[in-house]
Amino acid sequence: MKYMLLIYGDEKSLNETERQDCYVESTQLAHQLKSAGQYLAANPLHPTAMATSVQVRDGKRLVTDGPFAETREQLGGYFLVEAKNLDEAIDVAARIPMARKGTVEVRPVIDIPGLPTE
Repeated sequence: MKYMLLIYGDEKSLNETERQDCYVESTQLAHQLKSAGQYLAANPLHPTAMATSVQVRDGKRLVTDGPFAETREQLGGYFLVEAKNLDEAIDVAARIPMARKGTVEVRPVIDIPGLPTE
């Protein structure tokens, strides 16, 4: 089963050196997961200052700068992994560097037949 591991944290909590160290550690984890046949994808996201939110209401498009909701923690990146079950996905989530400073939300992915593949 596929699991999306959504990484949340205060995007201002890391200085540039800590951020780069986190990227290095996350890259190492991605290689470990690839070797184990679990890695599907992973990427950090740019800060929320670069986000754009889109809503359509009554057929009208509303585009605003920034994230949809103000929160103490922001979505900062993700890992998409293959895991046998929730426990295995939780084990992977606990290895993500930002789990030590923020929160990693673990959610199973619904496979919809007919979606394009690689």
